[in-house]
Amino acid sequence: MLTRYARDFKARIEKLVFRVGGFLEKRVFEDIYEKWLWLQIKDGPFPQHIGIIPDGNRRWARRLGLNPIQGHETGYERIKEVLNWIWDLNVKYVTIYAMSSENCKYRSRDEFNHLVSLLRRGVRELLESGEIEKRRIRVKVIGDLSYLPQDLVEEVKKLEEKSSVFKDRTLTIAVCYGGRQEIIEAVKKLISDYEKGLVKISDVTEETFSKYLMTSDLPDPDLVIRTSGEVRISNFLLWQTAYSELYFCDVYWPEFRKIDFWRAIRSYQARERRFGR
Repeated sequence: MLTRYARDFKARIEKLVFRVGGFLEKRVFEDIYEKWLWLQIKDGPFPQHIGIIPDGNRRWARRLGLNPIQGHETGYERIKEVLNWIWDLNVKYVTIYAMSSENCKYRSRDEFNHLVSLLRRGVRELLESGEIEKRRIRVKVIGDLSYLPQDLVEEVKKLEEKSSVFKDRTLTIAVCYGGRQEIIEAVKKLISDYEKGLVKISDVTEETFSKYLMTSDLPDPDLVIRTSGEVRISNFLLWQTAYSELYFCDVYWPEFRKIDFWRAIRSYQARERRFGR
């Protein structure tokens, strides 16, 4: 006859086995589903330019009883993983909404400083890891960099200069960025050029105006993915996403799986792109 201690221990082991078994069963199912999704999307077409709004880091952390900073840490690691999935599909352009202008203005000083430290880590990893050389990635950073420490701005410039020789892929990181602010700055530059006689009113077209934007050398995004279940674009590339396909995913960014990514691609492939026509 089992003692009370032995019964408790046996119950705990059975509970653990049940959980592990459930996890393994779920993992097997996800592997099968992942392969099935790949068969559906593998022949394309794939978007040329993907925009990502990686939302939900803090809510994911709070749900697990963690410090929100841990959410940003996990989200940072997920970005690196997702980028590999994207590059493996031979997508040429990716733009990541790393920090909005509102993040830089209104987040607590501790949280903002942590976000800046993650950006610094990312810049240094790109400079030192060999990844940009391996994938032949050009990196550019857009937004109001006046919010960042000057030494970090210098590192960003160094990364942009080092990677400028590569043309196969382009990674754009939007930092302290806002779509409305970008449009306002573009209008100011256009007015300045008009006053200098460099441009005529009759010359101003959508194509002309696009050249004044921070993304002037990039095609507009074909697909924008936002996580966390929020259904809005939150001041992200307002001009550029006029005809982008939008995909809203009901998972927090740290939980974003290859299954979720391939579902977004499948959704994109199923749509008829008419560009307003």
